[in-house]
Amino acid sequence: MELQDKPRRMTAELPLGTDPESVRRRIEGLERLLEGLIEVPLVGRKVGLDALLGLIPVGGDVISGALGLYLVWEARNLGLPRWQLWRMAGNVGIDTLIGAVPVAGDLFDFLYRSNSKNLKIVRKHLDKHHPATRILEG
Repeated sequence: MELQDKPRRMTAELPLGTDPESVRRRIEGLERLLEGLIEVPLVGRKVGLDALLGLIPVGGDVISGALGLYLVWEARNLGLPRWQLWRMAGNVGIDTLIGAVPVAGDLFDFLYRSNSKNLKIVRKHLDKHHPATRILEG
């Protein structure tokens, strides 16, 4: 009985719709996964899959870049203006290119959070054009 309940809970947590609220929840979840998955002891800063994948030479940065471009694709589906989409793609490009540099790129991945910057752009758009999706943070 418990095994049947578990898949239902997982699908309830991952909205699959194309409505703005579902897209917002998906984007926020992916940003948390990429930028704030675990907290680094002694530093008190969270890192995510983006920084961890950056430790894998070249291939890891390509994978994290592709995940970052998924956020841009979702933003395009929401109707963000082209200049914002280019800005978001630029954030991902900077993160991917500089992140691919050995050692210095790993430090850059730890400090530069392109997905968080892109989430901020999407939230601003959603708050303006789809205010019902706004989540009060407190």
